[in-house]
Amino acid sequence: MSVASKSSLSPARRRLLELMQSINFGRIENMEVRGGDPVFDPLPHVVREIKLGADDKPRPEVALADFCLKAQVVDLWNRLDQLGTGTVELLEVKHGLPFQIVIPEVSA
Repeated sequence: MSVASKSSLSPARRRLLELMQSINFGRIENMEVRGGDPVFDPLPHVVREIKLGADDKPRPEVALADFCLKAQVVDLWNRLDQLGTGTVELLEVKHGLPFQIVIPEVSA
């Protein structure tokens, strides 16, 4: 799925995007995914990194109704589509963007 703007996202993906923007720096742990969309019941565990002496406010984009998505966000949606249904063990967030994901796999 190639999505170019916030307004074209499903409600679940929009919620995850806004969560990442509000975290700014940190990680989301044990996030369930169904049909490529993040699931918020149960809620994933959120860990926020706070840099002392630095601006740790949410990203200003969180308040915008629409904007073009960065390549990292589109790549995340593609990875979630590939996963389909499963668990993202760890989603690392830097500058409000997905930086790295850890998805457990069963070895053959």
